[in-house]
This record gives sequence, structure tokens and C-alpha cells, in this order.
Amino acid sequence: MDVKAAAALMAACALAGCAMPYSPVPVATNFPNTEQPKLQAAAHWDVIARHVQKSLSNELKKSSPRPFYVAEPKSGASEFEQALASNLITSMVNAGHTVSLTPAGALKVDVKVQAVSFAANRPQYTYRGEPTALAAGIWALSDIDPTVGLVSTVAAADAYQWFRAKFAPGATPKTEVIVTVSVSDQYRYLARTSSAYYVADADVALYDGGMIKEYKLRGDR
Repeated sequence: MDVKAAAALMAACALAGCAMPYSPVPVATNFPNTEQPKLQAAAHWDVIARHVQKSLSNELKKSSPRPFYVAEPKSGASEFEQALASNLITSMVNAGHTVSLTPAGALKVDVKVQAVSFAANRPQYTYRGEPTALAAGIWALSDIDPTVGLVSTVAAADAYQWFRAKFAPGATPKTEVIVTVSVSDQYRYLARTSSAYYVADADVALYDGGMIKEYKLRGDR
């Protein structure tokens, strides 16, 4: 066997090894691209509350009309969890729901917030290049040729502002919060919604109740 034939055989074997149909463990793959909001202001908390209220209202259209009781957050709950429960009450009342001050005879609404921290060097995936407006309502990102598209100044500016506004600046935060809101009676869950959000690393203490510190003053000093 000459050198060329041997090299071809080795290459074929290598390719066959890469395409093995069986593996002792699952092969790690990436998820399709998704978007996840980043919480950067208290106003965003109210947006979440209204979104949760609308989701629950749609689910509870099938249930018999009963008042709701939003359970108070447990001791040590984060500022975000406390504010979210309060904002949810406001949103439900404004939507026409009856919200009771006591749990007797009412459907219970539980709000749970879980802060999850990942490695500081987690993968960073952000958009690349500058946006180019190809047509009305259609945008493309291009970092190869800044003249691609031959679009008007106004359309190009609109695309630029849209992309800049849509994607949060900075690196991917290492902390996320999972918000779960459920409605139940004494026997079963009637509705439940869960969602995840990025949290600015500088604001982690607002979302993680375990980081809250209490100071007690003793005597006058």
C-alpha cells in the first residue's frame, strides 16, 4: 500500500469515527437561539406582574368565580419578591378580580422567586456587526461591507436604533431569577406560570433574599 492510499484510508477511518451512530452518553448540543429579558429597573417588576396577571386570568377563565388571596412573602424574602407580590395585587384589582385580605374561601396565589448564579465566565453571546435596513420592516446585521443594502439614511437609522434598544448592553449576567406564580385551592393547582430573567450583577442583592443583612442596635453609643 503506497503512502497516498494509506493516507486516504486513515482519513476515511477518521471520518467514520466522527460519524459514529452510537455513543455511550448523550452528545452535548446547544439550544436554538432564544431571548431573555434583563431586569434593570423597578418599572420592569410591574411589567412582570401585569404579564403574570394576564397569563393567570386566561388560565382561570374556566374556573368558578372566587376571590383571590395573594400569600405574603415569607420572612427573608428579597425586595423583588415582596414588590412583585404587591404589584400583582394591584394588577389583579385593576383587571377586575376580587382580591381578599384573608385566605378563607379564596383561591391562594403563591409567588416564588429563585435566584440562580452561574459561573462568572459563562459563554457570552451578543449580536455582532451593525444593522442594515434591507426593506421596510426587514433588517440584517452586516460587519463585512458597510455599504450593503443602499438604504436611505432614515431607514438605516431606524434599524440601528431598533437593534441598539432591543439588546441589553454589556456582558451576559451571571445571575438569573426564576419567577413562579401559582393559583391553587386546598386540593389542586388551578394555574401556574414560570419565567426566567437576567439580573444585572450589581443588583443581585435585590433578588436574592439570602443576601439580606439585618443589623440590630444595642444601647446608645
